[in-house]
Amino acid sequence: MSEDSTNSPPKLFYWISGAALVWNLLGVMAYVAQVTMTPEALATLPDGQRELYENMPSWATAAFAIAVNAGALGCLLLVLRKALAIPVLILSMAGVVVQMIHNFLLSDALSVMGPSSAIGPLVVVFIGAYLIWFANDAKGKGWIS
Repeated sequence: MSEDSTNSPPKLFYWISGAALVWNLLGVMAYVAQVTMTPEALATLPDGQRELYENMPSWATAAFAIAVNAGALGCLLLVLRKALAIPVLILSMAGVVVQMIHNFLLSDALSVMGPSSAIGPLVVVFIGAYLIWFANDAKGKGWIS
């Protein structure tokens, strides 16, 4: 009997991994939308928001790209039951942290967008941390290798 047939993860593993993959693909779509925003679309934003986009340094944009692309790849690796998901998800979280440092410490995003704008990023951090824990737990249970 193969290890896969004796140590198969429960269906919930696939539901969580699949939902996380969809979540991260939405992040990829948000990244693509941001970096392909036309000057006309940018001009329709309120001044403060437009200035945030225009003044975003390339390293913060790169952190966004790393966060969402590594997150999507890490979740795909989870679905495929590969332990490589763990370091890839950690890389994604590093991208998230760098992006948040820019958004909340080095830019004026909170004052421009308002305090409630911190809710979404906090959810992103929580989900990223959960996925790292989830992948480590799955490895410990032998569900990924």
